[in-house]
Amino acid sequence: MRKYELMYIIRPETEQEAVQALVEKFNGIIANGGEVSKSDVLGKRRLAYEINKIRDGIYVLVHFTGTTEVVNELDRVIKITDDVIRFLIVKDAA
Repeated sequence: MRKYELMYIIRPETEQEAVQALVEKFNGIIANGGEVSKSDVLGKRRLAYEINKIRDGIYVLVHFTGTTEVVNELDRVIKITDDVIRFLIVKDAA
């Protein structure tokens, strides 16, 4: 199992309960074949550039360990989630 870092940006108009539900959903997917070591909702911040006329977003950062199957499933589910504007999964160097 490898260490990974996941950062995703949720639409700014999303309700707080929906944000929490999304975080729990993604952490549950990771827990099926890995382990979440740290999950932080960083809050609403200004984007560096507009994405589809959206200027702000709710940032979430997750550190986890898992297999490639977990990463592939997480990638698939996040891509079809409408509330997520952008995301990135990288191998953690540390």
